[in-house]
Amino acid sequence: MPSCPFAFREFFLANSQHSCYPPHMVSFSELRNSFKFQRQAKKVQNELKNIHVEAESPGIKVVVSAAMEVISIEVSPAVPSEKIGPLLTDAFNRALKKAQIVSAERMQGVMGDIGLSPKM
Repeated sequence: MPSCPFAFREFFLANSQHSCYPPHMVSFSELRNSFKFQRQAKKVQNELKNIHVEAESPGIKVVVSAAMEVISIEVSPAVPSEKIGPLLTDAFNRALKKAQIVSAERMQGVMGDIGLSPKM
């Protein structure tokens, strides 16, 4: 293998059998935007842990974070045991959909902040 002058030798060699040079040279601006995006995305991920969304089914309440972590589950003693499973499934699915929406909105904000807009 030829000697490669880049610090990311393995990355470039993995992308090309014959050369250590990338097929597309990354500009400083692209690199700066990439690092900025990573920092902001990490910040948003930490914020998502503190955003709680909830959903309810009759006698059941589920709270999840926007980072898709379960915060709490409440089941009323009045709920018949044979209905707990379907009601929990319904409440979890709705809570997770809400959390996904919040998460996507936050990430779109980050992408907009650095000049990247999602393509439709």
